[in-house]
Amino acid sequence: MKILLRILGLSLFGWGSAFAGDRPNVLLILADDMGYGDVQILNEKSKIPTPHLNKLAKGGAIFTDAHSGSAVCTPTRYGLLTGRYCWRSRLKRGVLFPPNDKPLIENDRVTIANFLKGQGYRTGMVGKWHLGIEWAREGKKAIFDAPFTNGPIEKGFEEWYGVAASLDMVPYVMLRNHQAVAKTTETQKAMGFPKYIRKGPKDPNFDPGDALDLFVKEAGEFINRKDGKPFFLYLPLTGPHKPVWPHERFVGKTKLGPYGDFVHQVDHTVGLVLKALEESGKAENTIVIYTSDNGSFMYRRGEKEEHHLVKEKDQGYRPQDHSANDHWRGTKADVWEGGHRVPFFVRWPEKIQAGVKVNEAICLTDVLATVADAIGEKLPEGAAEDSVSFLPRLVEGKKPDRRPGVINHSASGIFAIRRGPWKLVFGDGSGGRQQPKGKAFQKPYHLYHLGDDPSETNNLIEKNSGIAKELEEEFGKIAGEDL
Repeated sequence: MKILLRILGLSLFGWGSAFAGDRPNVLLILADDMGYGDVQILNEKSKIPTPHLNKLAKGGAIFTDAHSGSAVCTPTRYGLLTGRYCWRSRLKRGVLFPPNDKPLIENDRVTIANFLKGQGYRTGMVGKWHLGIEWAREGKKAIFDAPFTNGPIEKGFEEWYGVAASLDMVPYVMLRNHQAVAKTTETQKAMGFPKYIRKGPKDPNFDPGDALDLFVKEAGEFINRKDGKPFFLYLPLTGPHKPVWPHERFVGKTKLGPYGDFVHQVDHTVGLVLKALEESGKAENTIVIYTSDNGSFMYRRGEKEEHHLVKEKDQGYRPQDHSANDHWRGTKADVWEGGHRVPFFVRWPEKIQAGVKVNEAICLTDVLATVADAIGEKLPEGAAEDSVSFLPRLVEGKKPDRRPGVINHSASGIFAIRRGPWKLVFGDGSGGRQQPKGKAFQKPYHLYHLGDDPSETNNLIEKNSGIAKELEEEFGKIAGEDL
């Protein structure tokens, strides 16, 4: 039967693709708040050792112009899993805050997980969700110790181990499938940066410093399972997002304070997972994608200002010490490049030659269409409307057809659109953390030529009004009625 299917070019799970045993595994690793400049291969001046990410990047393709759909967490995760910009959903700004926000991904929405599950993949998730859960309740009060529903399992993952949201958000307990693994019988006290954490219910044995190690163990077990199926593992890490809480064995390793130590631990974590993949014998036919949900929250400090190396509680570095977002303007939450230009590496030894560099703009929403392309299957009509496959660029060396403009979105809802080197910001400020914050659709807009002005210092809106008008028109066609 298998031989006949191969001859016919069919599969047990769909038409027009290879037999399932030949299909690539997919390992999608999402860092939390890792900046473009945190990885040495992207920022040669970085003093933070990232040997495992450097090796991963050198073994495949490096994207220098990759963007998260949003400059903050929840909306980027929605876009990554669904191939759809989050501002098309009910969430128009900000992030979800458990336990009161409802699940964000619509019940009938196609996700990477349910799409691949339907193609015969074993699907698993290890790590941070932050897309909403239906908690059991007594009146309006969430009961974290009771079974819950409408989390990752309902969105296509056959198994999940991880946390509900960021490690600074309740509840402070690990979750497995539909149930917390322990009772939340204690209360976590609020703490300030760097170990920033909010007050809330806690498992007495829950230690944020252990989270990455626990994820490595779970990910390794999932990868090494032998069931004859290709696998999809989504591994959204919890660092280097706050709380900046490196395990004690990493404290002091970088001489760049807790943040530097934590970035180094994230790199080590990735290395352990990739080692497990190598030892499983599955690495050659596994697509590994590594990226981040947005830029770093670390500010760029002036020479006379306090900074992280003299005061750990300070969220910033002097450029001579470290630039978490490299030379890009702004931080997490901003519409400026530092808010959403992220590390993005793809390795697939069987198909992608080492040393490929991609300089065209892409968005994390493109991952779903690319994965579908890699397994030779079409997405359902109407699904992943903001996803464009970049696979031909990687495996055939083709220059892609012109992608629709990449749309970026700040924490407060200010939009920007990219086309080639041009970037138009639909507002008069950062839309995030840096002053002036501005307002969405408040003029004067900002127009930048990133090829000539990567730091976004020279607003060309008056000199190039024609280009601005073209970008406005393209934005309107893409956004439609969804604003």
